[in-house]
Amino acid sequence: MRLCTFEVATPLGALQRIGVQTPGGNILDTNLAYALSLTEQEHHPRAYELANVIVPPDMIQFLVNGKFGCEAINDALAHLGSRVEDVALVGPGGERLVYALDEITLLAPLPRPNSIRDCLAFEEHVKNSSGREPPAAWYEIPIYYKGNPDSVQGTGADVIWPAYTEMLDFELEFAAVIGREGANIPREEAWDYIAGYTVFNDVSARDIQLKEMSCMLGPAKGKDMDGGNIFGPFLVTADEFDPREDNAMIARVNGEEWSRGVTSTMYHDFATIISYISQNETLRVGDIIGSGTVGTGCGLELKRFPQPGALIELQVEGIGVIANRFVKR
Repeated sequence: MRLCTFEVATPLGALQRIGVQTPGGNILDTNLAYALSLTEQEHHPRAYELANVIVPPDMIQFLVNGKFGCEAINDALAHLGSRVEDVALVGPGGERLVYALDEITLLAPLPRPNSIRDCLAFEEHVKNSSGREPPAAWYEIPIYYKGNPDSVQGTGADVIWPAYTEMLDFELEFAAVIGREGANIPREEAWDYIAGYTVFNDVSARDIQLKEMSCMLGPAKGKDMDGGNIFGPFLVTADEFDPREDNAMIARVNGEEWSRGVTSTMYHDFATIISYISQNETLRVGDIIGSGTVGTGCGLELKRFPQPGALIELQVEGIGVIANRFVKR
């Protein structure tokens, strides 16, 4: 299932909803689709109220419901059949249910995640970016830093070039979204705590990051900037995406391919990472954990950097493409 958070224009202003991508590539409003399904199949007198509980129009609240929410969407999809491609389909109260992608704005799947942790899980990236072999400790534990969950945006949004840096960079990553609360999670159970996966661009001010980390702390302003955590375009549920397979990861700058790798080359997989992070610490639904940069997946490794105005496209096979422009004002 390919879930998204989207924004649609209404006479009262922009409205934020969650949707699922249909086989034909449209976006179906999941909350209203389930309400319509309840109305048509069961003549349920409180279809809207039940839909707001089981398939709420908020991604984190939806994920809290676990399999029940996903089963409800699948039931609605099965009931509606080919009608999910009809942009004229309306809900019980006449609400529009189906949108073409060019009629909406895709936001980050979780516009405000509970937390962001970003790891350093690809060995080639560590070697390339540092110019030396990783320290022994890197092989022993999955290391990570914490990002700012209030600095999130989705595909299509501009990245405003911070005035304090001359070396703005992209990072080709993907991320796991936690779908179950838990602490002290055994590695063999950790995969079951992942709701799904999304593409992640961890925008970085390299000159500042390197200066900060030379002082044995950080990254701070090397990563912290408005809109510097880009996720999307979809949250693909864990039953439809396996990072242990050779899913291609590709970065393009102004249409030119700069980077290519595969998800399966993570040295520390997400089960190991989740088990490690959750030691004496509770992971919560809506936490995001980044993979770190795939080998060759950033300008720092390639010794070439995007310039102002550059269009950055990051693609992960099976999830999709996020595209954002670096804009200097």
